[in-house]
Amino acid sequence: MNAELVGPDVLQRVLTEAMARGGEFAEVFAEDRTTSSAMLDQRRVEELSSGRDRGAGIRVVVGDTTGFAHTADLSESGLLGAARAAAAVARGGGGGVHEVALGAIAAHPSRALVAPGDVDKARKIELMRHADDVARSEGSSITQVSVALGDSTRRFVVANSEGVYASDHQVRTRFNVTCIATGDVGMQTGYRPIAGTRGFELLTPDAVGEAALGAARQALTKLDARPAPSGDLPVVLAGGSGGILFHEACGHGLEADAILKQASVYAGKVGEQVASPLVTLVDDGTVDGEWGYLAVDDEGRPGARNVLIENGVLTDYMWDYLRSRKEGRASSGNGRRQSYQHLPMVRMTNTYLMGGESDADEIIAQTPYGVYVAQLGGGQVNTATGDFVFGMTAAFMIEDGHITAPLRDCNLIGNGPDVLKRVDAIASDFSMTPGTCGKNGQSVPVGCGQATMRLTGITIGGASA
Repeated sequence: MNAELVGPDVLQRVLTEAMARGGEFAEVFAEDRTTSSAMLDQRRVEELSSGRDRGAGIRVVVGDTTGFAHTADLSESGLLGAARAAAAVARGGGGGVHEVALGAIAAHPSRALVAPGDVDKARKIELMRHADDVARSEGSSITQVSVALGDSTRRFVVANSEGVYASDHQVRTRFNVTCIATGDVGMQTGYRPIAGTRGFELLTPDAVGEAALGAARQALTKLDARPAPSGDLPVVLAGGSGGILFHEACGHGLEADAILKQASVYAGKVGEQVASPLVTLVDDGTVDGEWGYLAVDDEGRPGARNVLIENGVLTDYMWDYLRSRKEGRASSGNGRRQSYQHLPMVRMTNTYLMGGESDADEIIAQTPYGVYVAQLGGGQVNTATGDFVFGMTAAFMIEDGHITAPLRDCNLIGNGPDVLKRVDAIASDFSMTPGTCGKNGQSVPVGCGQATMRLTGITIGGASA
């Protein structure tokens, strides 16, 4: 598919129809998405599937009211019908004609070197079996291995009544290895993902083998885990591991919809010191190849690098079209949607803390007692207060400046603004991890990142005093 998924003449007529029925702003978003997935569980192929979904969503705005309709019928009559339906919901009166003219399309081709759809299924299964073999080579204590491979190709064109006309071709590939180790104390799990806005070239045998080894060794190490301590302790987050904490605990509170509703602890604080001077927080959709990369967002605005907190000072929020329009400013390229069936909203892309100048090993050596977090799991946050709870799926004690005993799964409990002020050391070993962000019933791919860093204290919800 290219821009001709819906031709420019049809787009112009549909937008003109929407505006003629009282719209102040109209937008057409047409999408064609193909997906495939495979699952290898206990050396058996349990799933091998593919799918395709295509259609268009039409949005019409009148004042503070948005009308939205979506359709799988991409004919001109189908699109006109959806435009009339959206306009009927949105309009509060008016009429007249507003003719829409579109210029040349801003098209963005895929950056994938090997299209996943061109890869034979047998090759995909062979790669999954390779991961299974590598994981099991770590010993008989590895009793279960599951491997998942998925890819998506998403092409879309978006046009609106202000003349925006753009398209993108996004290819994403993901590979996950999960291992279960069984010992005298029960079962423990290890997990490693590989993911990127890239083609099948991402999944080399070496990369897949490294992920399998990492998952197996993590599960085996946790067999010797002891209960985590409880209380307020210094915590060192390994490079890449803690990005999800800042995504959830801070990032969502910096999205403009929460700000304008006064539902964020960061509302009205631009220009204020909200974090340690070591903290610079960025949301950047232009990080090539990362899971949250986009050439243009789902409203046709170019992906951008947005500094949210600089040297501890809150500098800006993330904006989609509607919120930026209301405030008389430009979008920051953060308008995203799960599919053509969903309205766009302000969302993160790749959100990360900038690296520092310290040495990761020295940060650990200078921590007499605390917890080293190698991998965080899921969590939840209250954006109005900043309070959060996160699971730690791979953590160790720090004793006398050395990483020692592994800890059983436990929780980090804290407050986003408070945690930002407790950062007292950041290393230079920056890395990122992929994730899926859910918000208001929609899920989109995002990247999270940071370098090894130390928090002077955070509550550990462990089992021992």
